[in-house]
Amino acid sequence: MQLDPRADQAMLERASRPARPRAWMPLLSALLRLGEGGAELVSHAERAWASVTFSGSRHTVRFTFTGLEAIEAGERFIDALPEHEFAIPRQLVADAAIVSVIHTALPQPMLEVEVELLLLDES
Repeated sequence: MQLDPRADQAMLERASRPARPRAWMPLLSALLRLGEGGAELVSHAERAWASVTFSGSRHTVRFTFTGLEAIEAGERFIDALPEHEFAIPRQLVADAAIVSVIHTALPQPMLEVEVELLLLDES
C-alpha cells in the first residue's frame, strides 16, 4: 500500500516543528513555591480551553499539607492564591480559585487543597 506523498510531506513538516512549550511545569513550580515548601503535589489535570477570542488551558491541581507547620503554610497559600501574580512565560493566569479545602486531624494533621487555574496563551 502506498501513501499519498502530500500526506507524507505534511507529516514530516509537523514532526520537524518545535514542540509548543507547555505551561504546566512552570505553573506547578510556581504553585509549589507559593506553598512555601509545605505543599505536596497529589494530582494535576490539564484540559484545553478556548473562547471566541482567547485560547489556553484549565488546570486542576490538588495538594496536601501535612503537619502543623505545613498546614500553616497551606493556610497562607489559600489566602494568597486568588490575588497572586504569576510569572509564567507566554501565559497569563486569568483566574485562580480555591475549589475545595479539607482539614483532617487523624491519623495526623493534614490540609488538602484543590485549586483551579485558567491560563491564557499570550499570542
